[in-house]
Amino acid sequence: MDSSLLWNLTAAGLAFLLPAGLLLVAASGMRAQRAWDAALGGLAAFCLAGLGYWAIGFAFQFGSVGFLYTDHPELSGLLRGWSPLPEGWGVGWIAAGLDGWFLTGPAATPAAMGLFLAHVPWSMTAALLPVMALRGRAPTLATPVIALMVGAVIYPLAGNWVQGGGWLAALGRNIGLGHGLVDFGGGGTVFLVSAFVSLAALLVWPPRRSTQETEAGSELPSVHLPLLAVVGSLLVMGGVLAWVWASPVQQPGTTPYTAMRTAVNGLLYAAGGVAVPLLFTWFVTGASDPGMSARGLVAGVVAGLAAGPFPGHGGALLTGLLAGGSVPFVTFALHRVFRIDEGAGVFAGIGIPAAIGLLCVGIFADGAAGSGWQQVGAGSYMGVSGQGVTGLLAAPGFRADFFSQIQAQIIGIVALGLWGFVSGSIICVPLALFIYGFGRAVQPDENVKRRNPARGREQYRAEDMRPAPEDVQYSQEMSAQAAAEMPAEEPRFR
Repeated sequence: MDSSLLWNLTAAGLAFLLPAGLLLVAASGMRAQRAWDAALGGLAAFCLAGLGYWAIGFAFQFGSVGFLYTDHPELSGLLRGWSPLPEGWGVGWIAAGLDGWFLTGPAATPAAMGLFLAHVPWSMTAALLPVMALRGRAPTLATPVIALMVGAVIYPLAGNWVQGGGWLAALGRNIGLGHGLVDFGGGGTVFLVSAFVSLAALLVWPPRRSTQETEAGSELPSVHLPLLAVVGSLLVMGGVLAWVWASPVQQPGTTPYTAMRTAVNGLLYAAGGVAVPLLFTWFVTGASDPGMSARGLVAGVVAGLAAGPFPGHGGALLTGLLAGGSVPFVTFALHRVFRIDEGAGVFAGIGIPAAIGLLCVGIFADGAAGSGWQQVGAGSYMGVSGQGVTGLLAAPGFRADFFSQIQAQIIGIVALGLWGFVSGSIICVPLALFIYGFGRAVQPDENVKRRNPARGREQYRAEDMRPAPEDVQYSQEMSAQAAAEMPAEEPRFR
Protein backbone atom coordinates (compact mmCIF):
# COMPACT_ATOMS: atom_id res chain seq x y z
CA MET A 1 0.00 0.00 0.00
CA ASP A 2 1.14 3.54 -0.78
CA SER A 3 2.60 5.16 2.33
CA SER A 4 0.46 8.27 1.85
CA LEU A 5 -2.72 6.19 1.80
CA LEU A 6 -1.57 4.33 4.92
CA TRP A 7 -0.98 7.65 6.68
CA ASN A 8 -4.40 8.92 5.66
CA LEU A 9 -6.09 5.81 7.07
CA THR A 10 -4.11 6.03 10.33
CA ALA A 11 -4.79 9.74 10.76
CA ALA A 12 -8.48 9.31 9.98
CA GLY A 13 -8.73 6.66 12.70
CA LEU A 14 -6.91 8.81 15.26
CA ALA A 15 -9.12 11.77 14.39
CA PHE A 16 -12.01 10.03 16.18
CA LEU A 17 -10.19 10.76 19.45
CA LEU A 18 -11.36 14.36 19.15
CA PRO A 19 -15.14 13.75 19.20
CA ALA A 20 -14.65 11.03 21.83
CA GLY A 21 -12.82 13.54 24.02
CA LEU A 22 -15.53 16.16 23.50
CA LEU A 23 -18.13 13.62 24.59
CA LEU A 24 -16.24 12.97 27.84
CA VAL A 25 -15.75 16.66 28.59
CA ALA A 26 -19.42 17.42 27.96
CA ALA A 27 -20.62 14.46 30.04
CA SER A 28 -18.38 15.42 32.97
CA GLY A 29 -20.55 18.44 33.74
CA MET A 30 -23.86 16.56 33.67
CA ARG A 31 -25.82 14.85 36.40
CA ALA A 32 -25.75 11.06 36.41
CA GLN A 33 -29.03 10.55 34.55
CA ARG A 34 -28.24 13.19 31.95
CA ALA A 35 -24.78 11.72 31.42
CA TRP A 36 -26.40 8.32 30.84
CA ASP A 37 -28.78 9.84 28.29
CA ALA A 38 -25.97 11.80 26.65
CA ALA A 39 -23.84 8.68 26.21
CA LEU A 40 -26.66 6.87 24.42
CA GLY A 41 -27.52 9.96 22.41
CA GLY A 42 -23.88 10.40 21.42
CA LEU A 43 -23.67 6.87 20.01
CA ALA A 44 -26.90 7.41 18.10
CA ALA A 45 -25.59 10.72 16.74
CA PHE A 46 -22.36 9.07 15.57
CA CYS A 47 -24.25 6.35 13.75
CA LEU A 48 -26.87 8.58 12.11
CA ALA A 49 -24.39 11.29 11.10
CA GLY A 50 -22.04 8.73 9.55
CA LEU A 51 -24.80 7.15 7.49
CA GLY A 52 -26.21 10.52 6.45
CA TYR A 53 -22.79 11.84 5.45
CA TRP A 54 -22.12 8.71 3.40
CA ALA A 55 -25.48 8.92 1.63
CA ILE A 56 -25.78 12.64 0.81
CA GLY A 57 -23.51 14.73 3.03
CA PHE A 58 -20.28 14.00 1.16
CA ALA A 59 -21.92 14.97 -2.13
CA PHE A 60 -23.20 18.24 -0.67
CA GLN A 61 -19.76 19.11 0.70
CA PHE A 62 -17.32 17.85 -1.93
CA GLY A 63 -19.43 17.26 -5.04
CA SER A 64 -17.79 20.28 -6.69
CA VAL A 65 -14.31 20.02 -5.19
CA GLY A 66 -12.76 19.22 -8.57
CA PHE A 67 -12.96 22.92 -9.46
CA LEU A 68 -10.62 23.74 -6.56
CA TYR A 69 -8.10 20.86 -6.58
CA THR A 70 -7.28 20.69 -10.26
CA ASP A 71 -3.97 18.91 -9.54
CA HIS A 72 -5.79 15.80 -8.22
CA PRO A 73 -6.97 13.75 -11.23
CA GLU A 74 -8.89 11.33 -9.00
CA LEU A 75 -11.16 14.20 -7.93
CA SER A 76 -11.81 15.39 -11.48
CA GLY A 77 -15.19 13.62 -11.56
CA LEU A 78 -16.55 15.77 -8.71
CA LEU A 79 -17.42 18.76 -10.86
CA ARG A 80 -21.11 19.47 -10.38
CA GLY A 81 -22.27 22.22 -8.06
CA TRP A 82 -25.24 24.49 -7.51
CA SER A 83 -24.96 28.25 -7.33
CA PRO A 84 -27.76 30.71 -6.59
CA LEU A 85 -26.08 33.25 -8.91
CA PRO A 86 -25.96 33.21 -12.72
CA GLU A 87 -23.09 31.45 -14.51
CA GLY A 88 -21.60 34.78 -15.52
CA TRP A 89 -20.64 35.40 -11.92
CA GLY A 90 -18.24 32.43 -12.06
CA VAL A 91 -17.98 29.01 -10.43
CA GLY A 92 -16.57 30.46 -7.20
CA TRP A 93 -20.06 31.16 -5.83
CA ILE A 94 -21.01 27.49 -5.49
CA ALA A 95 -23.23 26.78 -2.49
CA ALA A 96 -23.73 22.98 -2.74
CA GLY A 97 -22.04 20.04 -4.45
CA LEU A 98 -24.01 17.63 -6.61
CA ASP A 99 -21.65 14.69 -7.29
CA GLY A 100 -20.68 11.69 -5.16
CA TRP A 101 -23.98 10.39 -3.79
CA PHE A 102 -23.46 7.20 -1.74
CA LEU A 103 -19.75 7.33 -2.67
CA THR A 104 -20.49 5.85 -6.08
CA GLY A 105 -19.66 6.95 -9.59
CA PRO A 106 -17.05 9.74 -9.58
CA ALA A 107 -16.56 9.27 -5.82
CA ALA A 108 -15.44 5.65 -6.15
CA THR A 109 -11.74 6.53 -6.22
CA PRO A 110 -9.11 6.18 -3.47
CA ALA A 111 -8.66 9.95 -3.16
CA ALA A 112 -12.41 10.62 -2.89
CA MET A 113 -12.90 7.84 -0.34
CA GLY A 114 -9.90 9.14 1.61
CA LEU A 115 -11.53 12.58 1.59
CA PHE A 116 -14.71 10.99 2.96
CA LEU A 117 -12.84 9.17 5.75
CA ALA A 118 -10.99 12.35 6.70
CA HIS A 119 -14.16 14.42 7.08
CA VAL A 120 -16.66 11.94 8.48
CA PRO A 121 -15.32 12.64 12.02
CA TRP A 122 -16.10 16.31 11.37
CA SER A 123 -19.66 15.44 10.42
CA MET A 124 -20.08 13.20 13.47
CA THR A 125 -18.71 15.89 15.77
CA ALA A 126 -21.04 18.52 14.34
CA ALA A 127 -23.99 16.18 14.96
CA LEU A 128 -22.77 15.20 18.43
CA LEU A 129 -22.66 18.67 19.96
CA PRO A 130 -26.39 19.56 19.73
CA VAL A 131 -27.22 16.15 21.16
CA MET A 132 -24.93 16.85 24.13
CA ALA A 133 -26.65 20.18 24.72
CA LEU A 134 -30.20 18.82 24.43
CA ARG A 135 -30.12 15.26 25.71
CA GLY A 136 -32.37 14.90 28.75
CA ARG A 137 -34.17 18.16 27.98
CA ALA A 138 -35.60 17.77 24.49
CA PRO A 139 -37.89 14.82 23.71
CA THR A 140 -36.10 11.61 22.83
CA LEU A 141 -37.39 11.69 19.26
CA ALA A 142 -35.97 15.16 18.63
CA THR A 143 -32.28 14.52 19.23
CA PRO A 144 -31.73 11.79 16.58
CA VAL A 145 -33.61 13.85 14.00
CA ILE A 146 -31.44 16.88 14.75
CA ALA A 147 -28.26 14.76 14.66
CA LEU A 148 -29.18 13.29 11.27
CA MET A 149 -29.99 16.68 9.75
CA VAL A 150 -26.82 18.31 11.08
CA GLY A 151 -24.54 15.49 9.93
CA ALA A 152 -26.17 14.97 6.53
CA VAL A 153 -27.25 18.46 5.47
CA ILE A 154 -26.42 21.44 7.70
CA TYR A 155 -22.71 20.84 8.29
CA PRO A 156 -21.93 19.51 4.76
CA LEU A 157 -23.43 22.57 3.10
CA ALA A 158 -21.38 24.86 5.35
CA GLY A 159 -18.36 22.67 4.66
CA ASN A 160 -18.86 23.15 0.93
CA TRP A 161 -18.66 26.92 1.38
CA VAL A 162 -15.29 26.63 3.16
CA GLN A 163 -13.49 23.36 2.29
CA GLY A 164 -15.34 22.30 -0.85
CA GLY A 165 -14.52 25.24 -3.09
CA GLY A 166 -17.66 27.21 -2.20
CA TRP A 167 -18.31 30.92 -2.00
CA LEU A 168 -16.78 31.75 1.39
CA ALA A 169 -13.42 30.25 0.41
CA ALA A 170 -13.60 32.13 -2.91
CA LEU A 171 -14.05 35.60 -1.40
CA GLY A 172 -10.38 36.29 -2.13
CA ARG A 173 -10.52 35.14 -5.76
CA ASN A 174 -13.88 36.73 -6.52
CA ILE A 175 -13.86 40.10 -4.75
CA GLY A 176 -10.31 40.42 -3.41
CA LEU A 177 -10.94 39.89 0.30
CA GLY A 178 -7.59 38.49 1.37
CA HIS A 179 -7.37 34.73 0.94
CA GLY A 180 -11.11 34.29 1.48
CA LEU A 181 -12.44 32.84 4.71
CA VAL A 182 -9.51 30.99 6.28
CA ASP A 183 -10.54 28.05 8.46
CA PHE A 184 -7.52 25.79 8.54
CA GLY A 185 -8.81 22.74 10.42
CA GLY A 186 -12.57 23.30 10.31
CA GLY A 187 -12.81 24.96 13.71
CA GLY A 188 -15.35 27.46 12.45
CA THR A 189 -17.18 25.23 10.03
CA VAL A 190 -17.78 22.40 12.48
CA PHE A 191 -17.99 24.06 15.87
CA LEU A 192 -19.49 27.44 15.08
CA VAL A 193 -22.32 25.97 12.99
CA SER A 194 -23.15 23.21 15.47
CA ALA A 195 -22.99 25.63 18.43
CA PHE A 196 -25.57 27.91 16.85
CA VAL A 197 -27.76 24.93 15.98
CA SER A 198 -27.55 24.05 19.68
CA LEU A 199 -28.45 27.60 20.65
CA ALA A 200 -31.53 27.55 18.41
CA ALA A 201 -32.57 24.21 19.88
CA LEU A 202 -32.07 25.45 23.45
CA LEU A 203 -34.36 28.39 22.75
CA VAL A 204 -37.03 25.91 21.63
CA TRP A 205 -36.44 23.57 24.60
CA PRO A 206 -34.88 25.99 27.12
CA PRO A 207 -33.10 24.43 30.12
CA ARG A 208 -33.79 27.40 32.35
CA ARG A 209 -32.91 27.55 36.01
CA SER A 210 -35.43 28.77 38.52
CA THR A 211 -34.87 32.13 40.19
CA GLN A 212 -34.39 30.47 43.56
CA GLU A 213 -31.68 28.15 42.24
CA THR A 214 -29.89 30.99 40.49
CA GLU A 215 -29.84 33.20 43.54
CA ALA A 216 -28.89 30.35 45.85
CA GLY A 217 -25.63 29.50 44.09
CA SER A 218 -23.22 32.29 43.18
CA GLU A 219 -20.45 30.02 41.97
CA LEU A 220 -19.92 28.78 38.44
CA PRO A 221 -21.38 25.36 37.56
CA SER A 222 -19.14 22.65 38.93
CA VAL A 223 -17.97 19.47 37.24
CA HIS A 224 -19.37 16.25 38.66
CA LEU A 225 -16.86 13.83 37.10
CA PRO A 226 -13.48 15.63 36.99
CA LEU A 227 -11.53 12.61 35.76
CA LEU A 228 -13.70 12.42 32.63
CA ALA A 229 -13.08 16.11 31.95
CA VAL A 230 -9.29 15.78 32.22
CA VAL A 231 -9.06 12.58 30.16
CA GLY A 232 -11.44 13.97 27.55
CA SER A 233 -9.45 17.19 27.13
CA LEU A 234 -6.23 15.20 26.66
CA LEU A 235 -7.92 13.04 24.02
CA VAL A 236 -8.99 16.20 22.22
CA MET A 237 -5.44 17.49 22.29
CA GLY A 238 -4.09 14.13 21.05
CA GLY A 239 -6.56 13.83 18.18
CA VAL A 240 -6.25 17.35 16.84
CA LEU A 241 -3.16 16.77 14.67
CA ALA A 242 -4.66 13.67 13.08
CA TRP A 243 -7.89 15.61 12.54
CA VAL A 244 -5.96 18.27 10.60
CA TRP A 245 -3.70 16.07 8.49
CA ALA A 246 -6.02 13.18 7.62
CA SER A 247 -7.26 14.87 4.43
CA PRO A 248 -5.44 13.68 1.28
CA VAL A 249 -5.84 17.11 -0.36
CA GLN A 250 -4.33 19.08 2.52
CA GLN A 251 -1.24 17.07 3.31
CA PRO A 252 0.58 17.18 -0.08
CA GLY A 253 0.39 20.98 -0.33
CA THR A 254 1.96 21.53 3.10
CA THR A 255 5.63 22.33 3.57
CA PRO A 256 7.65 20.87 6.46
CA TYR A 257 7.78 24.35 8.00
CA THR A 258 3.98 24.66 7.96
CA ALA A 259 3.52 21.17 9.40
CA MET A 260 5.93 21.73 12.30
CA ARG A 261 4.56 25.21 12.95
CA THR A 262 1.06 23.76 13.17
CA ALA A 263 2.22 21.27 15.82
CA VAL A 264 4.02 23.89 17.92
CA ASN A 265 1.12 26.33 17.63
CA GLY A 266 -1.26 23.56 18.70
CA LEU A 267 0.61 23.18 21.98
CA LEU A 268 0.49 26.95 22.53
CA TYR A 269 -3.23 27.12 21.76
CA ALA A 270 -3.94 24.42 24.34
CA ALA A 271 -1.63 25.87 27.00
CA GLY A 272 -3.10 29.35 26.59
CA GLY A 273 -6.62 27.93 26.75
CA VAL A 274 -5.97 26.26 30.12
CA ALA A 275 -4.23 29.18 31.80
CA VAL A 276 -7.07 31.70 32.25
CA PRO A 277 -9.81 29.28 33.47
CA LEU A 278 -7.30 27.66 35.83
CA LEU A 279 -6.43 30.99 37.46
CA PHE A 280 -9.91 32.47 37.28
CA THR A 281 -11.64 29.59 39.09
CA TRP A 282 -8.90 29.60 41.73
CA PHE A 283 -9.45 33.33 42.27
CA VAL A 284 -13.26 33.05 42.41
CA THR A 285 -13.73 29.86 44.41
CA GLY A 286 -10.40 29.40 46.19
CA ALA A 287 -9.58 26.22 44.23
CA SER A 288 -8.98 25.60 40.55
CA ASP A 289 -11.84 23.75 38.88
CA PRO A 290 -10.78 20.78 36.69
CA GLY A 291 -13.92 20.91 34.57
CA MET A 292 -13.58 24.58 33.69
CA SER A 293 -9.86 24.12 33.05
CA ALA A 294 -10.54 21.18 30.74
CA ARG A 295 -13.10 23.24 28.84
CA GLY A 296 -10.50 25.99 28.52
CA LEU A 297 -8.08 23.53 26.94
CA VAL A 298 -10.78 22.42 24.49
CA ALA A 299 -11.57 26.07 23.73
CA GLY A 300 -7.93 26.75 22.91
CA VAL A 301 -7.76 23.70 20.64
CA VAL A 302 -10.98 24.68 18.85
CA ALA A 303 -9.67 28.21 18.22
CA GLY A 304 -6.40 26.70 17.04
CA LEU A 305 -8.19 24.47 14.55
CA ALA A 306 -9.50 27.62 12.90
CA ALA A 307 -6.24 29.59 13.02
CA GLY A 308 -3.77 26.73 12.38
CA PRO A 309 -0.22 27.70 11.39
CA PHE A 310 -1.06 31.22 10.20
CA PRO A 311 -0.35 33.21 13.43
CA GLY A 312 3.17 33.29 14.79
CA HIS A 313 3.96 31.60 18.09
CA GLY A 314 3.10 34.71 20.11
CA GLY A 315 -0.16 35.14 18.22
CA ALA A 316 -1.00 31.48 18.82
CA LEU A 317 -0.52 31.87 22.58
CA LEU A 318 -2.66 35.03 22.62
CA THR A 319 -5.37 33.27 20.61
CA GLY A 320 -5.42 30.43 23.15
CA LEU A 321 -5.58 32.90 26.04
CA LEU A 322 -8.50 34.75 24.47
CA ALA A 323 -10.40 31.57 23.64
CA GLY A 324 -9.84 29.92 27.01
CA GLY A 325 -10.47 33.17 28.87
CA SER A 326 -13.88 33.54 27.26
CA VAL A 327 -15.13 30.22 28.69
CA PRO A 328 -15.69 31.12 32.38
CA PHE A 329 -17.11 34.55 31.57
CA VAL A 330 -19.56 33.34 28.92
CA THR A 331 -20.51 30.41 31.15
CA PHE A 332 -21.08 32.81 34.04
CA ALA A 333 -23.26 35.04 31.85
CA LEU A 334 -25.38 32.12 30.67
CA HIS A 335 -25.67 30.73 34.20
CA ARG A 336 -26.43 33.92 36.12
CA VAL A 337 -27.63 36.57 33.67
CA PHE A 338 -29.69 34.50 31.23
CA ARG A 339 -30.42 31.69 33.75
CA ILE A 340 -29.63 29.00 31.20
CA ASP A 341 -28.10 25.88 32.72
CA GLU A 342 -26.22 24.55 29.67
CA GLY A 343 -24.22 21.84 31.41
CA ALA A 344 -22.53 20.50 28.28
CA GLY A 345 -20.85 23.86 27.63
CA VAL A 346 -21.32 23.66 23.86
CA PHE A 347 -21.98 27.34 23.18
CA ALA A 348 -19.64 28.81 25.81
CA GLY A 349 -16.81 26.31 25.52
CA ILE A 350 -16.88 25.60 21.78
CA GLY A 351 -18.98 28.07 19.77
CA ILE A 352 -17.48 31.33 21.05
CA PRO A 353 -13.87 30.02 20.89
CA ALA A 354 -14.44 28.96 17.27
CA ALA A 355 -15.47 32.51 16.40
CA ILE A 356 -12.44 33.88 18.28
CA GLY A 357 -10.12 31.57 16.34
CA LEU A 358 -11.51 32.73 13.01
CA LEU A 359 -11.28 36.38 14.05
CA CYS A 360 -7.69 36.03 15.25
CA VAL A 361 -6.59 34.93 11.77
CA GLY A 362 -7.33 38.44 10.56
CA ILE A 363 -5.25 39.89 13.41
CA PHE A 364 -2.31 37.57 14.15
CA ALA A 365 -1.65 35.86 10.78
CA ASP A 366 1.88 37.00 9.87
CA GLY A 367 2.18 35.88 6.23
CA ALA A 368 4.87 33.23 6.82
CA ALA A 369 2.46 30.33 6.09
CA GLY A 370 -0.27 29.73 3.53
CA SER A 371 1.31 30.87 0.30
CA GLY A 372 -1.20 30.12 -2.48
CA TRP A 373 -3.89 29.21 0.04
CA GLN A 374 -7.24 28.76 -1.72
CA GLN A 375 -5.66 29.64 -5.08
CA VAL A 376 -4.71 33.17 -4.01
CA GLY A 377 -1.15 34.47 -4.43
CA ALA A 378 0.53 31.22 -5.45
CA GLY A 379 3.72 32.96 -6.61
CA SER A 380 3.51 36.24 -4.76
CA TYR A 381 0.91 38.17 -2.83
CA MET A 382 0.67 41.96 -2.55
CA GLY A 383 3.91 42.17 -4.49
CA VAL A 384 5.84 40.04 -1.98
CA SER A 385 7.14 36.66 -3.08
CA GLY A 386 6.11 33.78 -0.82
CA GLN A 387 3.69 35.80 1.32
CA GLY A 388 0.80 33.77 2.64
CA VAL A 389 -2.26 34.52 4.77
CA THR A 390 -1.68 37.87 6.46
CA GLY A 391 -3.61 39.91 8.98
CA LEU A 392 -2.73 42.99 11.00
CA LEU A 393 0.57 41.86 12.56
CA ALA A 394 2.70 40.88 9.55
CA ALA A 395 6.13 39.37 10.04
CA PRO A 396 9.21 41.35 8.91
CA GLY A 397 9.45 41.36 5.12
CA PHE A 398 5.69 40.94 4.56
CA ARG A 399 2.91 43.47 4.11
CA ALA A 400 -0.13 43.66 6.38
CA ASP A 401 -3.48 42.74 4.83
CA PHE A 402 -5.70 43.50 7.80
CA PHE A 403 -8.73 45.16 6.26
CA SER A 404 -9.21 42.64 3.46
CA GLN A 405 -8.61 39.52 5.55
CA ILE A 406 -10.60 40.66 8.59
CA GLN A 407 -13.58 41.42 6.34
CA ALA A 408 -13.47 37.88 4.94
CA GLN A 409 -13.27 36.44 8.46
CA ILE A 410 -16.18 38.55 9.75
CA ILE A 411 -18.34 37.65 6.74
CA GLY A 412 -17.57 33.99 7.37
CA ILE A 413 -18.38 34.16 11.08
CA VAL A 414 -21.71 35.89 10.43
CA ALA A 415 -22.64 33.55 7.57
CA LEU A 416 -21.80 30.33 9.46
CA GLY A 417 -23.47 31.52 12.67
CA LEU A 418 -26.63 32.60 10.88
CA TRP A 419 -26.72 29.39 8.87
CA GLY A 420 -26.49 27.29 12.02
CA PHE A 421 -29.12 29.30 13.91
CA VAL A 422 -31.62 29.64 11.04
CA SER A 423 -31.35 26.03 9.88
CA GLY A 424 -31.55 24.82 13.48
CA SER A 425 -34.69 26.88 14.02
CA ILE A 426 -36.25 25.57 10.80
CA ILE A 427 -35.76 22.02 12.07
CA CYS A 428 -36.49 22.45 15.78
CA VAL A 429 -39.61 24.65 15.73
CA PRO A 430 -41.77 22.37 13.50
CA LEU A 431 -40.35 19.32 15.28
CA ALA A 432 -41.32 20.72 18.67
CA LEU A 433 -44.83 21.58 17.45
CA PHE A 434 -45.27 18.09 15.97
CA ILE A 435 -44.06 16.34 19.12
CA TYR A 436 -46.23 18.56 21.31
CA GLY A 437 -49.31 17.96 19.15
CA PHE A 438 -48.68 14.23 18.95
CA GLY A 439 -48.17 14.04 22.70
CA ARG A 440 -51.47 15.83 23.33
CA ALA A 441 -53.26 13.48 20.94
CA VAL A 442 -52.08 10.31 22.71
CA GLN A 443 -52.21 11.68 26.27
CA PRO A 444 -53.31 8.89 28.67
CA ASP A 445 -56.59 8.99 30.58
CA GLU A 446 -56.30 11.52 33.39
CA ASN A 447 -58.14 9.32 35.88
CA VAL A 448 -55.69 6.47 35.44
CA LYS A 449 -52.74 8.88 35.40
CA ARG A 450 -53.76 10.49 38.69
CA ARG A 451 -54.38 7.23 40.50
CA ASN A 452 -51.92 6.64 43.32
CA PRO A 453 -49.69 3.69 42.30
CA ALA A 454 -48.74 3.04 45.93
CA ARG A 455 -52.20 1.66 46.69
CA GLY A 456 -51.94 -2.08 46.30
CA ARG A 457 -54.63 -4.65 45.54
CA GLU A 458 -55.09 -5.50 49.19
CA GLN A 459 -55.80 -1.88 50.02
CA TYR A 460 -58.54 -1.75 47.41
CA ARG A 461 -59.99 -4.96 48.71
CA ALA A 462 -59.95 -3.53 52.21
CA GLU A 463 -62.14 -0.68 51.06
CA ASP A 464 -65.07 -3.15 50.67
CA MET A 465 -64.75 -4.66 54.13
CA ARG A 466 -67.38 -3.67 56.67
CA PRO A 467 -65.88 -1.71 59.55
CA ALA A 468 -66.23 -2.77 63.14
CA PRO A 469 -69.00 -1.00 65.13
CA GLU A 470 -66.54 0.93 67.28
CA ASP A 471 -64.78 2.25 64.13
CA VAL A 472 -67.86 3.51 62.26
CA GLN A 473 -67.21 7.18 62.92
CA TYR A 474 -63.51 6.90 62.02
CA SER A 475 -64.32 4.93 58.87
CA GLN A 476 -66.85 7.54 57.74
CA GLU A 477 -64.31 10.33 58.17
CA MET A 478 -61.64 8.43 56.22
CA SER A 479 -64.08 7.46 53.47
CA ALA A 480 -65.18 11.06 53.05
CA GLN A 481 -61.56 12.18 52.80
CA ALA A 482 -60.74 9.46 50.26
CA ALA A 483 -63.83 10.31 48.21
CA ALA A 484 -62.79 13.95 48.08
CA GLU A 485 -59.32 13.04 46.84
CA MET A 486 -60.39 10.34 44.33
CA PRO A 487 -61.82 11.26 40.88
CA ALA A 488 -65.50 10.44 40.50
CA GLU A 489 -64.99 8.06 37.55
CA GLU A 490 -61.96 6.20 38.90
CA PRO A 491 -62.40 2.43 38.51
CA ARG A 492 -62.11 0.10 41.45
CA PHE A 493 -59.78 -2.84 41.06
CA ARG A 494 -60.43 -6.25 42.58
